[in-house]
Amino acid sequence: MKWFQKKKIKPSDSAHKVMVTEGLWEKCQNCNEIIYKKEIEKNFRVCPKCNYHFRITAAERIGLVTDQGTFHELDVDMVSTDPLHFKDSRKYRDRLKEGEKKTGKKDALVYGEARIHGLPAILAVFDFGFMGGSMGSVVGEKMVRGMEQALSMRVPLISFSSSGGARMQEGIISLMQMAKTSALVSRLGKAGVPFFSVLTDPTFGGVTASFAMLGDIIIAEPRALIGFAGPRVIEQTIRQKLPDGFQRAEFLLEHGMVDMIVDRKDMKNTLAGLIRHFGHV
Repeated sequence: MKWFQKKKIKPSDSAHKVMVTEGLWEKCQNCNEIIYKKEIEKNFRVCPKCNYHFRITAAERIGLVTDQGTFHELDVDMVSTDPLHFKDSRKYRDRLKEGEKKTGKKDALVYGEARIHGLPAILAVFDFGFMGGSMGSVVGEKMVRGMEQALSMRVPLISFSSSGGARMQEGIISLMQMAKTSALVSRLGKAGVPFFSVLTDPTFGGVTASFAMLGDIIIAEPRALIGFAGPRVIEQTIRQKLPDGFQRAEFLLEHGMVDMIVDRKDMKNTLAGLIRHFGHV
């Protein structure tokens, strides 16, 4: 008696099998565990084994921290131009089109009005999928308009940064956004309008060197990489080995650069608590 029997798989059966199984599992970039994708999604896109926070889109972020149906996006159709006619290995215009196709957004920042546990706020959220969340003229302008909206409504501004820094394809125009956004943070402070800055993985370059580190309260997600230049660049420059965990959120908390580290699942409640604590402006 045969305990098993070989079965020939028809090409159509094989194709069906691939369709059924493809995308069901995901590998954690931190602990290398292979995890059922739905388990990660139920856990706020956080690894249930090691608490690694996967990068998420702006839309996913907004869905996690705002009351359902309350987010109203502003300046949806604002788009970047190509004033320098920049081209490296590809044209800047082509990179913009690719970013829009990948994310469904016109640029790397989404901002608008929202409510968090019923409390009003202005949200500005980066999408790293759009050219690495780089800050160009549109990102800077949207951030400034978000701050002006917060001033006008006298409600807190909450930003979620995820960026590689200033957008080199716009040259000095992108660098100008650092001063532009920092000036508006100063106006928020003088008016007594709270600004909560949330740093996610990664937050680097001109974003870190401007508004992202100027929040009244600076929050980071666990193990987020935060800095100006990357650790490899620093090691090559100073020719020294950096300490373990250098530029991780936990290292920055220990050295007083951030105020708290908050798990993604607790972010909405934490932000609502901060809004209540600071009170209505």
